Amino acid sequence: MKKLLLIWLCTCLCITVTACSGATNGSETENIISESSSSEISSSESNSEDSRQSENTPDISVTDPETITEPTPDETGTGSHILVAYFSLAGEQYEVGVIEKGNTEIVAEMIADATGADMFKIESTEEYPTTYDGLLDISRKEEDDPPEIADTVDNMDDYDTIFIGYPIWWGDTPTIIKVFLQSYDFSGKTIIPFCTHAGSGLSGTDRTIGELCPDSTIGNGLDVRGSTAQEDPESAKNSVTEWLEDNGY
Repeated sequence: MKKLLLIWLCTCLCITVTACSGATNGSETENIISESSSSEISSSESNSEDSRQSENTPDISVTDPETITEPTPDETGTGSHILVAYFSLAGEQYEVGVIEKGNTEIVAEMIADATGADMFKIESTEEYPTTYDGLLDISRKEEDDPPEIADTVDNMDDYDTIFIGYPIWWGDTPTIIKVFLQSYDFSGKTIIPFCTHAGSGLSGTDRTIGELCPDSTIGNGLDVRGSTAQEDPESAKNSVTEWLEDNGY
Protein backbone atom coordinates (compact mmCIF):
# COMPACT_ATOMS: atom_id res chain seq x y z
CA MET A 1 0.00 0.00 0.00
CA LYS A 2 2.78 2.34 0.88
CA LYS A 3 4.41 1.46 -2.38
CA LEU A 4 1.33 2.44 -4.38
CA LEU A 5 1.11 5.75 -2.51
CA LEU A 6 4.73 6.53 -3.27
CA ILE A 7 4.21 5.87 -7.01
CA TRP A 8 1.16 8.16 -7.02
CA LEU A 9 3.07 11.00 -5.34
CA CYS A 10 5.93 10.69 -7.81
CA THR A 11 3.49 10.86 -10.72
CA CYS A 12 1.83 13.98 -9.38
CA LEU A 13 5.22 15.61 -8.85
CA CYS A 14 6.28 14.93 -12.46
CA ILE A 15 3.06 16.37 -13.82
CA THR A 16 3.50 19.54 -11.76
CA VAL A 17 7.13 20.04 -12.89
CA THR A 18 6.20 19.53 -16.54
CA ALA A 19 3.39 22.06 -16.33
CA CYS A 20 5.62 24.68 -14.74
CA SER A 21 8.35 24.08 -17.29
CA GLY A 22 5.87 24.56 -20.18
CA ALA A 23 4.56 27.76 -18.68
CA THR A 24 8.08 29.12 -18.27
CA ASN A 25 9.10 28.26 -21.85
CA GLY A 26 5.95 29.87 -23.19
CA SER A 27 6.61 33.03 -21.25
CA GLU A 28 10.21 33.17 -22.46
CA THR A 29 9.08 32.61 -26.05
CA GLU A 30 6.55 35.40 -25.78
CA ASN A 31 9.26 37.67 -24.33
CA ILE A 32 11.61 36.87 -27.24
CA ILE A 33 8.89 37.60 -29.82
CA SER A 34 7.98 40.78 -28.01
CA GLU A 35 11.59 41.96 -27.88
CA SER A 36 12.12 41.10 -31.54
CA SER A 37 9.01 43.06 -32.56
CA SER A 38 10.10 46.01 -30.45
CA SER A 39 13.52 45.91 -32.05
CA GLU A 40 12.02 45.84 -35.56
CA ILE A 41 9.65 48.70 -34.74
CA SER A 42 12.49 50.72 -33.26
CA SER A 43 14.63 50.08 -36.34
CA SER A 44 11.73 51.04 -38.64
CA GLU A 45 11.14 54.25 -36.72
CA SER A 46 14.84 55.03 -36.85
CA ASN A 47 14.96 54.48 -40.63
CA SER A 48 11.85 56.62 -41.07
CA GLU A 49 13.41 59.40 -38.99
CA ASP A 50 16.64 59.17 -41.02
CA SER A 51 14.60 59.37 -44.22
CA ARG A 52 12.77 62.47 -43.01
CA GLN A 53 16.04 64.08 -41.99
CA SER A 54 17.53 63.23 -45.40
CA GLU A 55 14.57 64.81 -47.18
CA ASN A 56 14.83 67.96 -45.10
CA THR A 57 18.60 68.28 -45.39
CA PRO A 58 19.83 70.28 -48.45
CA ASP A 59 22.20 68.51 -50.82
CA ILE A 60 25.44 70.46 -50.37
CA SER A 61 28.30 69.52 -52.65
CA VAL A 62 31.79 70.84 -52.12
CA THR A 63 33.71 71.96 -55.21
CA ASP A 64 37.46 71.98 -55.23
CA PRO A 65 38.45 75.66 -55.64
CA GLU A 66 41.24 74.61 -58.00
CA THR A 67 38.69 73.21 -60.47
CA ILE A 68 36.80 76.53 -60.79
CA THR A 69 37.74 78.43 -63.94
CA GLU A 70 36.88 82.01 -64.74
CA PRO A 71 34.78 82.52 -67.91
CA THR A 72 36.54 83.96 -70.91
CA PRO A 73 35.40 87.34 -72.29
CA ASP A 74 33.60 85.60 -75.17
CA GLU A 75 31.58 83.44 -72.73
CA THR A 76 30.34 86.43 -70.76
CA GLY A 77 29.49 88.45 -73.84
CA THR A 78 32.07 91.12 -73.00
CA GLY A 79 35.02 91.99 -75.17
CA SER A 80 35.07 91.77 -78.96
CA HIS A 81 37.15 90.60 -81.89
CA ILE A 82 35.22 93.00 -84.14
CA LEU A 83 35.92 96.67 -84.73
CA VAL A 84 33.70 99.24 -86.42
CA ALA A 85 35.98 102.01 -87.68
CA TYR A 86 34.26 104.90 -89.42
CA PHE A 87 34.69 108.42 -90.76
CA SER A 88 31.64 110.67 -90.49
CA LEU A 89 30.91 114.39 -90.37
CA ALA A 90 28.03 116.47 -89.09
CA GLY A 91 27.28 119.98 -90.28
CA GLU A 92 25.91 120.80 -93.74
CA GLN A 93 25.75 117.71 -95.94
CA TYR A 94 24.40 117.12 -99.41
CA GLU A 95 20.73 116.12 -99.64
CA VAL A 96 20.11 116.12 -95.86
CA GLY A 97 20.99 119.70 -94.94
CA VAL A 98 22.56 120.60 -91.60
CA ILE A 99 22.76 117.51 -89.36
CA GLU A 100 23.90 116.95 -85.77
CA LYS A 101 25.15 113.39 -86.33
CA GLY A 102 26.82 112.17 -89.50
CA ASN A 103 25.00 109.74 -91.79
CA THR A 104 27.78 107.16 -91.57
CA GLU A 105 27.97 107.41 -87.80
CA ILE A 106 24.29 106.48 -87.54
CA VAL A 107 24.89 103.31 -89.57
CA ALA A 108 28.10 102.53 -87.68
CA GLU A 109 26.22 102.56 -84.38
CA MET A 110 23.62 100.18 -85.78
CA ILE A 111 26.34 97.73 -86.81
CA ALA A 112 28.09 97.95 -83.44
CA ASP A 113 24.82 97.44 -81.55
CA ALA A 114 23.96 94.36 -83.61
CA THR A 115 27.41 92.72 -83.40
CA GLY A 116 28.68 93.87 -80.01
CA ALA A 117 31.71 95.35 -81.77
CA ASP A 118 34.03 98.03 -80.48
CA MET A 119 33.91 101.42 -82.22
CA PHE A 120 36.63 103.78 -83.42
CA LYS A 121 35.90 107.14 -84.97
CA ILE A 122 38.47 108.17 -87.57
CA GLU A 123 39.17 111.88 -87.15
CA SER A 124 41.66 114.29 -88.64
CA THR A 125 44.00 116.44 -86.58
CA GLU A 126 42.56 119.39 -88.56
CA GLU A 127 38.87 120.25 -88.30
CA TYR A 128 36.78 119.93 -91.43
CA PRO A 129 34.59 122.81 -92.64
CA THR A 130 30.98 122.69 -91.52
CA THR A 131 29.59 124.09 -94.80
CA TYR A 132 29.01 121.92 -97.84
CA ASP A 133 30.97 124.15 -100.21
CA GLY A 134 33.89 124.32 -97.81
CA LEU A 135 33.87 120.54 -97.50
CA LEU A 136 33.88 120.14 -101.30
CA ASP A 137 36.93 122.34 -101.53
CA ILE A 138 38.94 120.50 -98.87
CA SER A 139 37.98 117.08 -100.21
CA ARG A 140 39.55 117.98 -103.60
CA LYS A 141 42.82 119.05 -101.97
CA GLU A 142 43.25 116.04 -99.69
CA GLU A 143 44.38 113.74 -102.49
CA ASP A 144 47.61 115.75 -102.80
CA ASP A 145 47.80 116.70 -99.12
CA PRO A 146 46.57 113.70 -97.09
CA PRO A 147 45.20 114.45 -93.63
CA GLU A 148 46.82 113.18 -90.46
CA ILE A 149 44.66 110.98 -88.25
CA ALA A 150 44.27 112.25 -84.69
CA ASP A 151 44.22 108.94 -82.84
CA THR A 152 45.28 105.32 -83.33
CA VAL A 153 43.89 101.86 -82.60
CA ASP A 154 46.51 100.54 -80.17
CA ASN A 155 45.14 96.97 -80.09
CA MET A 156 44.46 96.42 -83.79
CA ASP A 157 46.07 92.97 -83.58
CA ASP A 158 43.20 91.89 -81.32
CA TYR A 159 40.60 92.31 -84.07
CA ASP A 160 39.80 89.67 -86.66
CA THR A 161 37.09 91.64 -88.45
CA ILE A 162 36.99 95.34 -89.21
CA PHE A 163 33.88 97.05 -90.53
CA ILE A 164 35.08 100.21 -92.27
CA GLY A 165 32.58 103.02 -92.87
CA TYR A 166 32.70 106.30 -94.81
CA PRO A 167 30.68 108.71 -96.97
CA ILE A 168 31.24 108.66 -100.72
CA TRP A 169 33.26 111.70 -101.80
CA TRP A 170 33.54 112.47 -105.49
CA GLY A 171 32.57 108.90 -106.32
CA ASP A 172 35.46 107.53 -104.27
CA THR A 173 36.70 106.62 -100.80
CA PRO A 174 37.67 109.69 -98.74
CA THR A 175 41.44 110.15 -98.53
CA ILE A 176 41.41 109.85 -94.74
CA ILE A 177 40.06 106.28 -95.10
CA LYS A 178 42.95 105.42 -97.41
CA VAL A 179 45.39 106.84 -94.84
CA PHE A 180 43.76 104.73 -92.10
CA LEU A 181 43.98 101.51 -94.13
CA GLN A 182 47.65 102.17 -94.92
CA SER A 183 48.47 102.76 -91.24
CA TYR A 184 48.02 99.15 -90.09
CA ASP A 185 48.79 95.63 -91.17
CA PHE A 186 45.46 94.02 -92.04
CA SER A 187 46.97 90.77 -93.33
CA GLY A 188 44.72 87.81 -92.59
CA LYS A 189 41.89 90.01 -91.34
CA THR A 190 38.42 90.43 -92.81
CA ILE A 191 37.49 93.96 -93.87
CA ILE A 192 33.85 94.71 -94.58
CA PRO A 193 33.05 98.15 -96.09
CA PHE A 194 29.89 100.19 -95.62
CA CYS A 195 29.09 103.66 -96.89
CA THR A 196 26.47 106.37 -97.04
CA HIS A 197 25.79 108.19 -100.28
CA ALA A 198 23.37 110.35 -102.24
CA GLY A 199 22.73 107.91 -105.08
CA SER A 200 26.10 106.44 -106.12
CA GLY A 201 26.05 103.28 -103.98
CA LEU A 202 29.45 101.80 -103.09
CA SER A 203 30.84 103.32 -106.31
CA GLY A 204 33.58 100.67 -106.53
CA THR A 205 35.12 101.65 -103.19
CA ASP A 206 35.16 98.01 -102.08
CA ARG A 207 37.60 97.32 -104.90
CA THR A 208 39.74 100.27 -103.80
CA ILE A 209 39.89 98.81 -100.29
CA GLY A 210 40.85 95.43 -101.73
CA GLU A 211 43.76 97.06 -103.60
CA LEU A 212 44.95 98.81 -100.43
CA CYS A 213 44.69 95.60 -98.36
CA PRO A 214 45.62 92.78 -100.76
CA ASP A 215 46.29 90.26 -97.99
CA SER A 216 42.88 90.75 -96.39
CA THR A 217 39.51 89.19 -97.10
CA ILE A 218 37.07 91.84 -98.32
CA GLY A 219 33.46 91.14 -97.36
CA ASN A 220 30.31 92.18 -99.21
CA GLY A 221 29.78 95.89 -98.72
CA LEU A 222 26.68 97.82 -97.67
CA ASP A 223 25.49 101.15 -99.03
CA VAL A 224 22.82 103.23 -97.29
CA ARG A 225 21.48 106.46 -98.68
CA GLY A 226 22.27 109.36 -96.34
CA SER A 227 18.69 110.58 -96.36
CA THR A 228 17.50 107.11 -95.31
CA ALA A 229 19.89 107.04 -92.35
CA GLN A 230 18.65 110.45 -91.22
CA GLU A 231 14.95 110.33 -92.04
CA ASP A 232 14.04 106.63 -92.00
CA PRO A 233 16.38 104.95 -89.51
CA GLU A 234 14.10 101.92 -89.15
CA SER A 235 14.49 101.13 -92.83
CA ALA A 236 18.24 101.65 -92.56
CA LYS A 237 18.35 99.30 -89.57
CA ASN A 238 16.50 96.61 -91.52
CA SER A 239 19.04 96.91 -94.33
CA VAL A 240 21.89 96.62 -91.81
CA THR A 241 20.34 93.53 -90.20
CA GLU A 242 19.84 91.71 -93.51
CA TRP A 243 23.34 92.62 -94.66
CA LEU A 244 24.91 91.36 -91.42
CA GLU A 245 23.03 88.09 -91.70
CA ASP A 246 24.26 87.67 -95.29
CA ASN A 247 27.81 88.16 -93.99
CA GLY A 248 27.28 85.59 -91.23
CA TYR A 249 26.76 87.98 -88.30
